Amino acid sequence: MSDKDVLEILGEKVALGKSATVSFNVAKLHTQNTIDVPVIIERSKKPGPTVLITAGIHGDEINGVEIVRQIIAKGINKPKKGTIICIPVINVFGFIHMDREFPDGRDLNRVFPGTKGGSLASRVAHKLITEIVPHADLIMDFHTGGADRFNSPQIRIKKKEVILDELAEVFGAPFVYYSKNLNKTFRNTSYKLGIPMLLFEGGKSFNIDATITNTGVNGAKRVLHHLGMLKTTFKVSRPKKSCVFIADSKWIRAKYSGMFKASIKINSFVNEGDVIGHITDPYGSFNHFVKAPNSGYIFNINESPLVYQGDAIFHISTKLINDKS
Repeated sequence: MSDKDVLEILGEKVALGKSATVSFNVAKLHTQNTIDVPVIIERSKKPGPTVLITAGIHGDEINGVEIVRQIIAKGINKPKKGTIICIPVINVFGFIHMDREFPDGRDLNRVFPGTKGGSLASRVAHKLITEIVPHADLIMDFHTGGADRFNSPQIRIKKKEVILDELAEVFGAPFVYYSKNLNKTFRNTSYKLGIPMLLFEGGKSFNIDATITNTGVNGAKRVLHHLGMLKTTFKVSRPKKSCVFIADSKWIRAKYSGMFKASIKINSFVNEGDVIGHITDPYGSFNHFVKAPNSGYIFNINESPLVYQGDAIFHISTKLINDKS
């Protein structure tokens, strides 16, 4: 499919060597105004793989949108061979309203593969899966942590997938986190269709972090270079450190409600018993030391200054893949 001379997508035909921006329209606003979701297609004259690059499945995950925006703005999406399809904002409704979910209250990443006559979110999922995804040989999907939970740059993949292991290492994020494909997600639906996906997580909602952005853009460049699709005008740098492959992890939760401050930085390796944060009251009479329950890497920190008992405040690795760490 990727090597066809003419790519037909959303009713538009795009020949080899051509560019196109097509509109992914599903519904209108209450005012009957159309909302355009641009799908940006760049094709080389030389046939090759088709890579789909997406972000904004959750409307509040701005850093992922910024990564894809930079990929387009810098011309990284213009391939030496093959085709690159970019959708910077899938959930444009949530993006406009500065909301994670769709106006119908649904999480787009929990309704895949969707249905043609379902809810608004379900219709968007269905159109994405039926009209765009089948053209792809690989998907790179960019996300951030929810709310104030700041994720270290990481690639999430399913265990025992040789191609994904290889591509995740090529991407070069500090961490590769093995996580299950949840039911009704974009990643799981793509997996069932036989299309590999690198899911990038980094940063937090309503925030753009330069380190996260650079890691995402550089990782995408490395993968495209690996596939022979990156133009020679772009430099590809090796990651400063080897990827740490995390096999298992757990959340450290607040034992008390109060004012919270982490005392270690994201990506840190901590030893069992190390003090990694404090929970205090506003009156100076209470100070709880948060200690690491085991030795491991901290790859998510809750940056909210106020937490309730039971809130997730750190994500720590509990088991690494030794031969790749």
